[in-house]
Amino acid sequence: MQQQEYVEKQIEKKSFSDKILSSIETVGNKLPDPVTMFVGLCAIILVVSYFVGTRGVTVVHPGTGETVTAVNLLSFEQLQNLLGSIVSNFQGFAPLGLVLVTMIGAGVCDKSGLMVTTIKASVAKIPKERVTLVVMTIGMLANIASDAGTILFPPLAALVYLGVGRHPLIGLFSGYAAVCLGFAANIMISVNDILAASFTVPAAQMLDASYDANATMNLIFMIASTFVLIGLSTWVTEKIIAPRFGKYEGNAQLDVDQNITKEESAGLKKAGIALLIYIAAIVALSVVGEKPFLADPETGALLSSNAPLMKGMVPLTALAFFIPGLVYGKAVGMIKTDKDVVKLMGEAMSDMGGYIILAFVASQFLQLFTNSNLGIIIAVKGGEFLENAGIGGPALLIGFIILSCFINLFIGSASAKWAILAPIFVPMFMMVGYNPALTQMAYRIGDCITNPLSPLFPYFPIILAFTRKYDEEAGMGTIIANMIPYSITFLIVWTLLLVLFMVFNIPLGPGILPSYSLH
Repeated sequence: MQQQEYVEKQIEKKSFSDKILSSIETVGNKLPDPVTMFVGLCAIILVVSYFVGTRGVTVVHPGTGETVTAVNLLSFEQLQNLLGSIVSNFQGFAPLGLVLVTMIGAGVCDKSGLMVTTIKASVAKIPKERVTLVVMTIGMLANIASDAGTILFPPLAALVYLGVGRHPLIGLFSGYAAVCLGFAANIMISVNDILAASFTVPAAQMLDASYDANATMNLIFMIASTFVLIGLSTWVTEKIIAPRFGKYEGNAQLDVDQNITKEESAGLKKAGIALLIYIAAIVALSVVGEKPFLADPETGALLSSNAPLMKGMVPLTALAFFIPGLVYGKAVGMIKTDKDVVKLMGEAMSDMGGYIILAFVASQFLQLFTNSNLGIIIAVKGGEFLENAGIGGPALLIGFIILSCFINLFIGSASAKWAILAPIFVPMFMMVGYNPALTQMAYRIGDCITNPLSPLFPYFPIILAFTRKYDEEAGMGTIIANMIPYSITFLIVWTLLLVLFMVFNIPLGPGILPSYSLH
């Protein structure tokens, strides 16, 4: 009875926001297992496609001018195609290969003990009160590694929090928020900026053939966003998310108080040297010669989407974990022969079993959704609605951001969405005096905001798998409830920052003002 009264008092002490988030988490976790959810979503898509497809719903693709028709997936022909494509759908699920390749390297690093030793050696140097600031800063910058950063950073952040005696899920969720929500904020250009610009410039040239810009068109705003969002996400973590978690009582432990042995210390130094040599080799391959090995063969640019450096970011990142892990394992005696290396890889892959099952059903749903053309129809219809709403100024910009947030719940690929939306909104905003760079940034903000909320986000399943490592009862509701505070605050503050740049005509990038006059 006393225990029950204590629990009731603790519930009463919860803040209003915490009660709401707890309710969302409870409801969300009562939903079926995500695997079952995706099976159900497949059935829903089949039914919806039947009603929409048999009624001949069409839209005109703004980029190609072609008529896109809703496809009835329950037709005889489509069901035959589905049966024959189940295996290829799974094989073609891009995140699966990225995750597994990355985890091969990260798995050796982890299973050899290097990750734990590194954290034990460094975590004590980070004051507990500043660990969140450090995590959010690194997380915001981790998107330079594109998908590899999204896969690797959240679980590493969880280990850091575990190392300082705090609940690992605070680190996992804050790290996930940093890399997903801050995907369009950084202090340097990445392949994501190049891809975005590759759709923006042609869309602008549909209306003004003389328009020209490059991947730096949003750089000044991105740099400002980085510092603002680091501070904001740190505040959200400490004031809203962290109070929701008490002392961690799970099985996963990281004994940071234990002294590092001489073997571990020596192994750590050797691993560090190996990593430096590896980085030096990457730098040399990027700059040495008239046509560096890792540069774009045609242009010589390192950040081009066609550059081997960008295209090979995932395997290069995997090697950055694998090589130091191998050296460390040899130094401490964990790895003696090649069989030991293969064993560590196998152990790492065995931890991914749940994710692989989830990836299988998720790949089927995403392919069905693509085949139905419902994603394109939703995007174009939403764009037409916003275009015909008769609003202008900052309100139009805000409406576009919200529309991007909504569409992002259904279409995971940022480039795919922008390929559809850019030909609609870039010319439209130019007509009312807005630079294509402003439109692009508004889209990218909306594209980031709902990333961690959508179960359709390609990396949602792997975060769920890591969440269950620390809480077996956790479900989709756990992740969504803890991401909502980040998404809401980011939406408000980031949008206000963009409106501020727009109202005062502050350059978004070098020589790029938010305002624009047609020639």
